[in-house]
Amino acid sequence: MTGEEPQHLLVQARGEPSPLYQPPEGGWWEEDVVAFTVNVPLQDAALGLPEDLSDELRSWSLSYPPGAFISRPDLRKHVTRGLIAAQRLARYLGPSWVVRYWDERHRTVKWVCWGCDRLHWERDSHGTPPHPVGITVEGEFKFGPLRSDGFGDFFPDDPAAALDLSDDLAAALYRWAQDIDTTLNLELRDREDGKYDAEWQRLFQEGMDLARQVAHELGPARKVTYKGLAHGGLTALTSVTWQGDRQL
Repeated sequence: MTGEEPQHLLVQARGEPSPLYQPPEGGWWEEDVVAFTVNVPLQDAALGLPEDLSDELRSWSLSYPPGAFISRPDLRKHVTRGLIAAQRLARYLGPSWVVRYWDERHRTVKWVCWGCDRLHWERDSHGTPPHPVGITVEGEFKFGPLRSDGFGDFFPDDPAAALDLSDDLAAALYRWAQDIDTTLNLELRDREDGKYDAEWQRLFQEGMDLARQVAHELGPARKVTYKGLAHGGLTALTSVTWQGDRQL
């Protein structure tokens, strides 16, 4: 496997402490669920899973009854619970891993999208690029507050970006962008040197705080960089980048 190829994981409850499986080395292209025979421990350093996610995956896997499910409602609950855990896993690991989920109820395996939490029959259903990985937060007149290579500027609830930010954070980013437009319009109207310096400084700091919140919500799957305000020279002298809650 080359360094450019993502690693593949299958999420399937087989009654073991870890429900994560990989094919033998060199067989990463295999799509047959039977080929995923190598159990991957939840504490594997390559995964770096948070404790709560590891606990949920372990509990779900061990809840699989010997033999098969007798109760259909129990089977439905098992499948739903596993899917939620698989979606969390894919979202946490990001684009460097490919996650598939075995649906015990329908006896099918599907790709779990790390960006939109949807299941797909094909790996690259979104095209290229599937979702932005590197996010830049920057305030600029009449532009969206977010941007990324291949996407240009966009707003926080753009479905193509699949950021899945909280409603409060998305609304705050919209307000920040609108306040930048309003302040520049006022400055152009009044044409008084220094009148809005304090407001520009406030907006600069607010953008920094918002970028940090975006990084926190997106987690380690994506990097978030803050580049300040395009207006008035209030750009970050050295751009600040986070990955999850860690500043790089």
